[in-house]
Amino acid sequence: MVKLTISSFDGTPFEIDAATGTTLMENAVRNSVPGIEAECGGACACATCHVYVDDDWMDRVGPPNDIEKDMLDFAYDVRENSRLACQIRLSEAIDGLSVKVPERQS
Repeated sequence: MVKLTISSFDGTPFEIDAATGTTLMENAVRNSVPGIEAECGGACACATCHVYVDDDWMDRVGPPNDIEKDMLDFAYDVRENSRLACQIRLSEAIDGLSVKVPERQS
């Protein structure tokens, strides 16, 4: 299991125990985290699971691939630490991950 914290835009933290191999988006949806719409169901075909990865975690999570970068062009208020939650696969290497949901999705 991997522990993660997803903070909604209003600052409410959702502390989740998640199975390794699942995605951040899957766990956000399962736990009804507000602001994660996940319209494409995790196919990296929309930008409605946009999150901000806390700076301390950026190196461990890694940068987006080219397809994800293209989809982030459609996201609202993209920043250096923007990622799509459907593209963050959970592993022991990112146990304790913390992310924030933006004000709105695209």
